[in-house]
Amino acid sequence: MNKLEKKSFYSFLALYLGSSLFFVALSGYWYFNAQKNSLENTTYYKLQHLADRISGLVINAHMTSSPLILPKTEKDYGYVLIPASMNKVFESTYFEKEGFKYLVSSAPQEHLAIQYVVVKTDEYHKELKALKTNVLVAITLIFITIVVISWILSRLFMRPIHQKVKEIESFIQDISHELNTPITALGMSTSRAMQKKVYDEKILRNISISTKQLYSIYQSLAYLNFSGVNQESQMLNLRPILIRSVEYYSELCHAKNIKIEASVEDSQLQAVDTRVELLFSNLISNAIKYSMSDTTIKVKLKKGFFSIEDEGIGMDKDKLQEIFELYKRGSTLAGGFGVGLNIVKQICDELKIEIFVSSQKDVGSKFEFTWVVK
Repeated sequence: MNKLEKKSFYSFLALYLGSSLFFVALSGYWYFNAQKNSLENTTYYKLQHLADRISGLVINAHMTSSPLILPKTEKDYGYVLIPASMNKVFESTYFEKEGFKYLVSSAPQEHLAIQYVVVKTDEYHKELKALKTNVLVAITLIFITIVVISWILSRLFMRPIHQKVKEIESFIQDISHELNTPITALGMSTSRAMQKKVYDEKILRNISISTKQLYSIYQSLAYLNFSGVNQESQMLNLRPILIRSVEYYSELCHAKNIKIEASVEDSQLQAVDTRVELLFSNLISNAIKYSMSDTTIKVKLKKGFFSIEDEGIGMDKDKLQEIFELYKRGSTLAGGFGVGLNIVKQICDELKIEIFVSSQKDVGSKFEFTWVVK
């Protein structure tokens, strides 16, 4: 990832983890308080039950004149009987002192001269300590799980963005390279013409080719930026548009010693003329770009059908599914920046034209287009 991606990634992760930690801690705090209150009530009622039980035994022993047999208590619980002779006064009947919870009950009502039953336990603090530990451990484990999950999700979330950034960076590099070639050729040709002060055919042809290459790049970029602009379509005869497109690239074909065989008939299509011109332009320039010298490009147009076939470098079958994706190229051998065939696909989808592609490595490629003639 580049610096901007890393900054976005870690900013998003920090914000997500910070908010997650806040809500997890808040939930843990609410849970702890709820359990603490429940533990407090449970402890109180257990102490009250033990005090009532002992008081009942005291009263029963006094009423029946039987010996007082005191019960054994549970672990962590204890009690003491306070005789009336001590004249002991308690400020509260339920209090906490030195890690113990105390409950004072006057239920014996001085039977057997016992004024109070005081019961105590340290179970509350032991359980409260265990509850704190469990809540902290749970919060830690939950947060660690959130960290792991958020890291994985963030990486998955950033992956398509990272891929898109790489594609855009590659696209910019390719544009720079593609623009550099015709601009350099224009500069050199212009410089030579000025030095010679004679504008021979070769120099003018180089200037023309470079200018057309720049214009083709401009058309592609303009379509990508303004393809959403609605334009009124009309019924077109594709024959003159295709002938113009073939003638447009005749100089480039001559420079590469490539021949175009065209079989062109009248063919109707409801479309915008600039869209059709761009469609033919991208297909023909693509075929020229990936064709070697001394080869032939075959172009055929008839009712509801168009095809273009080259004898170029071809493509592997596993790449045929992705050649229409933006910034994807069937081969890196002949330059380009991976938008031509994507534009072709967009135009065909807009005009409801079906595309069929066949290709063989080092033999050539063939593109066929069919549409319903109304």
